[in-house]
Order: sequence, then structure tokens, then C-alpha cells
Amino acid sequence: MTAVTAVTDRTDHADRPGDEPSGDGTSQNGLSGEARSGAASPAEPGGGERPGREPTGDGSAGKAPSDGVHARVEREEGTPRLTRAEPDKPAPSADAGGSGRTIKPIRFITRRGRGDKDEKGGKGTEGAEDRSDAAAGTEAGPAWDDGLIARRVSESDTPQEVPAVETRPAVQAPPEPLAYDGPLRSRLDALRELVGLSRARLDNRTLAEAGRVLDEAAARRKLSGQHTVVAIAGATGSGKSQLFNALAGVAISETGVRRPTTAAPIACSWSDGAATLIDRLGIPGRLRRRPLQSPEAEAQLRGLVLVDLPDHDSAAVQHREHVDRILALVDAVIWVVDPEKYADAVLHERYLRPMAAHAEVTFVVLNQVDRLPGEAADQVLDDLRRLLDEDGIALGEYGEPGATVLAVSGLTGEGVGELREALGQFVAERGAAARRIAADLDVAAARLWPVYSTGRRAGLSEEARDEFADRLADAVGATAAGDAAERAWLRNANRACGTPWLRLWRWYQDRREPPTGRLPVRAPADEECTARQRVEQAVRTVAERAAYGLPAPWAQAVREAAARGAQGLPEALDELAVRAGGPPGRPPRPGWWPVAVFAQASMTILQVVGGLWLLGQIIGFMSPNLGVPVLLMVAGIVGGPVVEWSSKLAARGPARRYGLEAERRLREAAAGCGRARVLDPVAAELLRYREVREQYGRVVGTRV
Repeated sequence: MTAVTAVTDRTDHADRPGDEPSGDGTSQNGLSGEARSGAASPAEPGGGERPGREPTGDGSAGKAPSDGVHARVEREEGTPRLTRAEPDKPAPSADAGGSGRTIKPIRFITRRGRGDKDEKGGKGTEGAEDRSDAAAGTEAGPAWDDGLIARRVSESDTPQEVPAVETRPAVQAPPEPLAYDGPLRSRLDALRELVGLSRARLDNRTLAEAGRVLDEAAARRKLSGQHTVVAIAGATGSGKSQLFNALAGVAISETGVRRPTTAAPIACSWSDGAATLIDRLGIPGRLRRRPLQSPEAEAQLRGLVLVDLPDHDSAAVQHREHVDRILALVDAVIWVVDPEKYADAVLHERYLRPMAAHAEVTFVVLNQVDRLPGEAADQVLDDLRRLLDEDGIALGEYGEPGATVLAVSGLTGEGVGELREALGQFVAERGAAARRIAADLDVAAARLWPVYSTGRRAGLSEEARDEFADRLADAVGATAAGDAAERAWLRNANRACGTPWLRLWRWYQDRREPPTGRLPVRAPADEECTARQRVEQAVRTVAERAAYGLPAPWAQAVREAAARGAQGLPEALDELAVRAGGPPGRPPRPGWWPVAVFAQASMTILQVVGGLWLLGQIIGFMSPNLGVPVLLMVAGIVGGPVVEWSSKLAARGPARRYGLEAERRLREAAAGCGRARVLDPVAAELLRYREVREQYGRVVGTRV
């Protein structure tokens, strides 16, 4: 008994999300429903046999399987084998032939072997391996109209079923992720550190662009590095959809005179593995296509993902939002212009000029050159190059990196081959994504330039620090305190080394006059206000000097730090003046001080002895002798002032040093208080600014 069997491979051939059938049975990816399903429509009533029936050896159709199981014959080397697939649930597909029956898309696998012989005649079946459907119908009853490939196999009177074998698709390895080179990774790390250091000083709007670049760089790095996403953008009526179809080799994107024609982005991929990249663009599966299957085109543009965008000047706001969103995500852009609108201000001011740093990943295509007569196309192309140069876009001419400018005609195909070749070379380099991220870094760094660098030297000099300390010392009266300490030391020296008669006289004068210069008296209110104003002026001056040459945000941070430190500074200086300004106890005495005191006491004793001797002679107690007592009295009277005068001369040096020491202590105390409260916070802000400036230099790749 001879049976003809067929099988469908049901592993991975369900309808793709983007393949929507049209009214004529042709899906939007250019493949007909018959080609996609691999089978013709089932037989109409009264026509041929239904698929799945097993023809008998005499040409009549056998009984159809009751379980809906598709069977197939797999030919292997040696012996033919009948296999049966597992039952499938019917899946919806296009209406085949208008019969109303749903057919699951199928694929046919025929494994050819040799040595297969008929059971009765022993005749080899090699000649029947490549039979067409018509020939198979002649052998096995009415012709099948479902496109199955059939053959005869030899089997016994009662067919024996072999356990079903389920085939699984080969698992495709995921594409390798994008890898950035060392300099680009270093710049990204520096930008990430820069943003972290600046969040406390800069607002979120200033750092938004830098944060977006870091997020997009991290997201793109996780995706395929073997694919390059290129967007086709242009104005209304520029013919970008027509050029998109010309590159794909099949009508994918709708074209027409109605404006706008392209309402949503459409993606076309020349190789597998780009699904995650297209997902990142937010393009749904129903808008994903494949180009015309051509080995030459696939080899030339392998790895390309082409995206047709809506009009950037569309009257629909949603269309412009699509354009702006996707332009920030793609690796490269093809700007399509026409002879009428190539100098449009919207295109140049809104897109080309701000994206001048992206020249290496930019194509500018002058479309519709077939409308220009004679040399007009060259003239328009030269004028377009001039406008691009004015926009700051470097042109990739004479081997230099920059934008590629071409003239094409999507209608006639003129220049399309040159554009396809340029795209093929561009995609084959696999460097567009990294160049796009590097250009985004350059743009973000240029926008951050005003907040990180001014071109002037910034910092607080030692001269400014010393001047601030002098102002605080004057505010607390360090000089006056030193003079007071010097006078106090001299006064103590005069009291210790002066004559007793002079000290008695001074004691009497002190009793009669008010003690205004001797005891501490509270400073008047106006003097306190003056001291406070001096402190505030000193703080403002040092803050302005420290902020000079800094960008505005960092200068403001320095001023705020100084102002916070100035709070409570006058009160702290007053406490220091009381604690460190006055002399600590009695002034120290030099080594010659006891000698002067002993000499002054000796002079006093001589005066007393001489006076008593004269008094004894006057009252007759002693014998008259005027020479010796008078000499003693004169020596004492003259020697006392001489010793006092000598002590004053000797005390000037120690008193001056004592006063300077008191002034130095008060100055150091005031400077320390000002440094802890004002200079240290200001220096911390300056140090933070130097750190972020160094990081910014790493981002831009130069020293700033």
C-alpha cells in the first residue's frame, strides 16, 4: 500500500506582530499571504481534496485524520520515516482564497534520501523526490491545492505510525553589546562624577542634559553593537519616504500628495537581532518591516536599522514630538531636503545648527534633483554646503571627518546607489553609536561651560587672607591692647624702681583724680556698632575677593558660606578681646629689676641717715660735723632720681616687647576665629570648585 503524507513545521512561523494583511491578501512587509503561509487556499466546495487526507494507492482519497494532526515524511539517508507532529490549536491568519477558513502559516521540510524503493516492484523513488504538486496529484488522486510537497513511501498493508518528532528552531545567539573605547569611558565616568559633585550647587535644570546623556549612554551600551540605527528626517514633501522605499527596495512607507503622509515612525532592519534597539525607539511591531530580500543588499547594508520619521515641520504636534524624541536616540541621521526648502530657517535653526557637533553621524541628502535642469543641481548643492558651513557643520570632504552631502533622486534612482554605498561603509565601521555618544558629551559639556569655567584665575590669595586678619584685629582693638599692655608694664616698673617720695605723690594724685584710665570701662554703644560694622565689612571684602573669577553659581556659594560664618562673629571676637586682650596677671620682671629696687632703697636709706645725723647735731645729741651728713643726704637725694631715670630707660625695651606680645596674641586669636568661621568654609567651597573643574576638564578632554 502506498501513502502520500505531508507535514508542517509549526515551531516558529506564527504571524509576526508587524505583518498585517491588506485587503488583497498581501501583508505590509511586501509578502503575499500565499508566500507567508506556504500553502494555497483550501479546495472550494466541489473542488479538490482537503489537505490532510491520505490518498490511497489507487488514487482515491483516504479518510481524513480525525484528530487534526498534520503528518510529514522525513527523508534521511537509508530508510524513509513517517513522522507525525503534535496537534496544534488553529491560529488566525489571512483569509486564504476567500473561503472563510483560517489556515495556520506553515513551512515545509523535505529531507531527500537515496535507496528508497517501492515495496512491490523494488523500484527506486529518486525520480519522484522532486515532483511538483501537479505530478503528485496524478499519482495520488486529485491534485492537492494547499502547496504541500508530497511523495510516495513504501509501507505495509496496515500503516504503522511512528512517534511524533517535534522540531525546534535553532536558538540564535544575542548580538554583542556595544563597547566604548577607553577615552569615551573615561569621559563618561568624569561626567558622572561631575554631576555628583555639582548637585548641591547647581539646579536640576542645569544638570538635566548631562544626566540624559549618561542615561542614554548606559542604555545604548546594553544593546547591540552590531547594528546602527539611522533615521531619515525631513520636511513636508521632501521625499524622505520615497527615498526610504528606494533604499529598502520595496514600497514600505506610504507616499502621496496628502500631507502629512507619514504619521508614525516606521523601522526597517536589514538583519536580525535589532528588536531591542527598535523597542528603545518605541516603534510597535506593526510598524516594523524587512527590506527586499537580496543577497547583495543584505551584504552591503547588514546591521542597518533605517527609521522613516514623520515631518519635522508637520502641523500635527504629535508628529513633531515623534521626531524630537527619536532624533535623541538614533545613532545617525539622514536629513532629506528638496530644492525648494533646503534653506528653511526651521530646519537650520532648530535642528542643524544645534546638532553641529554631530557632523560625523549626519548625512544631508538633496532629493528631487531630477527636477533641476542642467547645472542647477550642482549650484543648489554648493549653496547647501555653504549654509551647512555657516551652521558650523564640518563637511566630510578630502578625507576629513564630517557630514556627508549627496544629491539623489528617489523617483529616478539617481544617486541612490552612491547613498547606499556610503551607508554601507558607515554601518560597516560599527562606530556610529560611540561617535553619537561622544558628540552628545561635547554638546552637554559646551552647555555646562558657563557654570564651570570663566577663563579667569580664581582663588583666595595670601594677601587677601592677611588683610582680612588685619581688619578683624583692628575691629577688636589689637593695637590699642598692645599699647595698653606696654603702658602697664612701664607703670609697674616706675612703681617698683621710683623714689618713695614720688610714689607717695602719685598716690595722693590718684586719690584726688577719678580713675578713668586705670579700671576697665564699658565701651560706648557707638564704638560697639563701629566694631560690628568693621567685622561685617571685612567679611564682605574677603567674600568678594574669593568669588572673583568664579562662575555665578560657585561665586554665590562662596558668598553664602562667608555670610553663614559671619553670623555671631562680632560676639565671638568680643569674648576673645576680653579673654586674650588684657595682661594675664602682673607683668613679668626682668633680671635687673631687683638690682634697681635695691639701689633705690639704698638711696632712700642714705637720705634718712643723713637727715637723722643732721637732726642729732642740731639738738646737740651729736658733735657738730656738717660734711658727712650733708654728703649722705645729697647722695640719696640725687641718686634716687638717677636710679628711677635709669630704670625707665631700661624698661622701654621689655615694655615694648610685652605690648607687642599682647597685640600678637589678640591678633592671632582674632585671625583664628575668623579663619574657623569664614575662611575655612570659603576655602572648602573653592576646593570643591577646583575638583569639579578638574572633572570638567576630563569631560571636555582639555585642561581648563
